Amino acid sequence: MPRKALVPPLSEQRAAPGGVASVDRALSLLNAFALGRETLTLSELAESTRQYKSTVLRLLASLENANLVRRHVDGRFALGSAVARLNAVYSASFSIGEVVQPAIQELVTLTRESASFHVQQGDQDLCLFRADSPHTVRDHTRAGDMRPLARTVTGKVLLAYASPKGGGVRGARIRAQHLLVADGDIVPELAAIVAPVFAPDRGLAGVLALTLPSVRLVASHAPAVQLMARHVTQQLGGAYPDSK
Repeated sequence: MPRKALVPPLSEQRAAPGGVASVDRALSLLNAFALGRETLTLSELAESTRQYKSTVLRLLASLENANLVRRHVDGRFALGSAVARLNAVYSASFSIGEVVQPAIQELVTLTRESASFHVQQGDQDLCLFRADSPHTVRDHTRAGDMRPLARTVTGKVLLAYASPKGGGVRGARIRAQHLLVADGDIVPELAAIVAPVFAPDRGLAGVLALTLPSVRLVASHAPAVQLMARHVTQQLGGAYPDSK
């Protein structure tokens, strides 16, 4: 009889209520792969998921049969072609607006301040999506508005990720924290909290912003914006990097 592991597998900690344990274990193997960890050995997979090698081998056999995992000639494992097919189907199943618009609306509901999503178009900052604060006093950016990158707070964050040294010292700080809190930088008495949203290829998908009068800026807004940016990144299939 096999001895019981001292530390429970990750799949038990993240098990779906009413789900199937073996499926949870197999999915934990797929989730072990990541950018920078594209190929993994049997030992690495067992260690990452806290499962016995014998269990991992059986699960890998099923995943390999479904083309969800492939084995290299050197014995290392990687994600299989079925993952690419599923990703293509997933990407085709929605537009970015179906993810971003509900997220910024939720941010408005949570904070009662205006939220928007911006992307870079050449040297311009394009407001792609917008949800207004219920307050009478607010900024009046609209979806479709374009302004020079250097003249917007969101543009400063877009520029920070446009190149490894974009935005100088301030850009480096933005890339380290994945956040910019600005008060009166562009318009006096107007504050903005901006966080990047990342695409599956680790590139920048855009930036999420909360804009509000300086007098209504509170400490809880910044983590709320960053948490929503992380959520949108995950919904788009990306991985949010850790702050330095």
